[in-house]
Amino acid sequence: MARTVAIGRQNFETMITRDNFYVDKTNFIKEWWENDDDVTLITRPRRFGKTLTINMMERFFSVKYAEAGEVFEKLNIWKEEKFRKLQGTIPVISLTFAGIKCDTYEETLIQIKQVIADLYSEQELIINSSVFSKREPEYFDCVSETTSTAHISISLRKLCKFLQDYYKKKVIILLDEFDTPLHVETIVGLQRQDM
Repeated sequence: MARTVAIGRQNFETMITRDNFYVDKTNFIKEWWENDDDVTLITRPRRFGKTLTINMMERFFSVKYAEAGEVFEKLNIWKEEKFRKLQGTIPVISLTFAGIKCDTYEETLIQIKQVIADLYSEQELIINSSVFSKREPEYFDCVSETTSTAHISISLRKLCKFLQDYYKKKVIILLDEFDTPLHVETIVGLQRQDM
């Protein structure tokens, strides 16, 4: 029976569990991991599968999915034992700016702050660990959409440090649609100039 081609689906686990047509891109995980790069920028045309690939990377590496590698069992990455052992063992921060499409700089900044505040909310359970001092949970509580720009500018770096201290491993940051807020702001500015 032919598999369904799920157009626009960006959730890796859903594609695999629903047995949608999927071109196995898990070799990218191996290639990326073995390159040992500090930063990787993936620029491809629209609808090329960047978001799905980022979702696949999060699903593979993130400690949120520890001992839940069954979605990879029929894929290339699962053939090597070292990658089976690696699955679900790394702290991952995954964020997207896809929904940040505002008309002003101020609105854009508020939404970016909210995305970062949501990341902190996702990690609330770790901050009560004995690994952290009394002051560090206070920092967690103050990150919100009303946090100062100066404060929010270091908040991602601090969240990486919290996760690294807790898990004793370097953090992977996956950022999708990093340019969307800039693109929309530019278009709005150009439209206003044309009026």
